[in-house]
Order: sequence, then structure tokens, then C-alpha cells
Amino acid sequence: MFHITELTGDKPEEHHFCDFHAREYLNESSHSSDSVSSDGLAAALADSPVKKNPMTKLAAELQAIDQQICPVCGISFYDFRNRGRLGCANDYDCFAKQLEPLITSIHGANSHVGKSPAGGGCQACGSSQLIKLRRDLDIAVSEENYEQASKIRDEIKKIENS
Repeated sequence: MFHITELTGDKPEEHHFCDFHAREYLNESSHSSDSVSSDGLAAALADSPVKKNPMTKLAAELQAIDQQICPVCGISFYDFRNRGRLGCANDYDCFAKQLEPLITSIHGANSHVGKSPAGGGCQACGSSQLIKLRRDLDIAVSEENYEQASKIRDEIKKIENS
């Protein structure tokens, strides 16, 4: 992210750009006579590690990210970016790589540290844990590790009864 402040009028004008749009903005403003202050930033952008046709590479990466689709609800990452809402709880796993920095920047952490509702309000946590335990149980049985399978079975019963 690039923050460009222009001091051309009475008030400073602030602009916030991604790498692509900062290059575009500086290329447009470099043709005017007022662009002396943008030359240093243009040089910094020119020295950035992405030199050979960075727009193509960046655009391809963004397009690939935007086309990721949740297999449960069918929402794409592009839809999330436009709406600002996820479609289901599975989206946190599906888009984890993209959401983690966003959640951390908004909340200051990426894990829940507050109170939980009375009466076990986190049913999704229990059901996802059950899914994992049942999968582990199947693996333990297929590997004929019956001692481990019995421990997992007991954990599943404990969760189901609570």
C-alpha cells in the first residue's frame, strides 16, 4: 500500500494506492510540471522487486484469489470482497490465508479471547470437532489401532452427551 500526499494547493491531498494504481498515478502525474515530489516515489516503485511486467503477475494472482469458491455455500472471494460478508462458517477455513491478515488488523488477534454464550453457544465448534474425531476414528480402525480407536470413541460420546 502506498500513501501519497500532494502539497499542491492550500490543503494537502492524500491518496492511498495499491502498487498497481500507485504506478499508474505516478505515470500520469509525471507528465505534469508539478510532479517533482513524486519522482522519489516513482524511483522507489521502479526499484521494487517486481520489475518485469508486474501488472500481469499481480493481476493474475488477484484473479486467482478472487476465483476461489467455497465448496459448501458457493461464495467466491470476489463476492466476499464486494459484499463484505461471508456465506457460511466454512469460508473461514476456505479463505483462511486471505482472511487472517484482515481479521488480525481489525481485531488485533486471530483467535477468540472473549466470553462465550451460556449453554454452549459454540455448536459449530463441537460439530467440527466431531467430524475430525470421526475421521480419526476411521483411520485408527483402518490401521487396526483399536486402543486409540476406543479413546477416540470415548471422546466422541463425551461430546455428543454434553
